[in-house]
Amino acid sequence: QVQLVESGGGLVQAGGSLRLSCAASGSIFSWYSMGWFRQAPGKEREFVASITPSGASTYYADSVKGRFTISRDNAKDMIYLEMNSLKPEDTAVYYCALGRTTDRSASYYSSQDKYSYWGQGTQVTVSS
Repeated sequence: QVQLVESGGGLVQAGGSLRLSCAASGSIFSWYSMGWFRQAPGKEREFVASITPSGASTYYADSVKGRFTISRDNAKDMIYLEMNSLKPEDTAVYYCALGRTTDRSASYYSSQDKYSYWGQGTQVTVSS
């Protein structure tokens, strides 16, 4: 059974940085694209970033482009989300997800229906 466990969330001031981690188990992690999504209070869950199995290709939501970086370490079954220049509007629960397929571009994974497993989420709060 696939398990995804996020960590690294917390409270940070605007302009600060956080690094989220997601540990995967129960699957051949390196075969699948991965993604990060977030859900703010009262809003729907939205795409943040995705990464192909090798890590060679990434894709970002416009709202985080240039500030966030997704990466992965297939040897450790981990993905990361480095978040810099954080803004109050980045406040949300952040989720990592495992893609359903293995052979598409990173941009293909910008919608929730492209993912088969989800973590429980980690809270990120950015104070102004």
